[in-house]
Amino acid sequence: MPAQMPPPWGDVVLWGLIATVLMDVILEAAQGLGFSRMSLPFLFGTFFTSNRSRATIVGFVAYLIGGWFFAFLYFLLFRSLNIYSWWFGMIAGAVHGIFLLATMLPLMPFIHPRMASEYHGVTMVRQLEPPGFMAVNYGYATPLWTLIAQTVYGGTLGLLAQLHLMVF
Repeated sequence: MPAQMPPPWGDVVLWGLIATVLMDVILEAAQGLGFSRMSLPFLFGTFFTSNRSRATIVGFVAYLIGGWFFAFLYFLLFRSLNIYSWWFGMIAGAVHGIFLLATMLPLMPFIHPRMASEYHGVTMVRQLEPPGFMAVNYGYATPLWTLIAQTVYGGTLGLLAQLHLMVF
């Protein structure tokens, strides 16, 4: 992107919405089709409320805000390396997905107020099953579908940034 052109922050908000919705559609389809039992919006929502019915709605809002936040981080990565492409976005998404699966999800029991851990079982408050390494406690196909969804997220952001660069 030329140095004189200001960053398209308004566009990044739209790109983040599109990429997050696509990622969520993939993850929710994987859950609905029985490939995974993980719902990231539900897990995020239960951070804020113990009401399981409201958790998905609250979680989707938190998930959407997180998707926007990461869209800005991805754009800053594209801009700092001056690589605006779908393939670089897919690589960034895959790396992000591997980090999420290998590091962040296994740490959730230690920070989530309603999640049991593999070391300490279920209590009256901590009733959610821990994801485990690579989230395999939510199904053996969960890592694959999570990685696919994260890769599509990054690829979508990279493609939209690439198209923006071609137009402007």
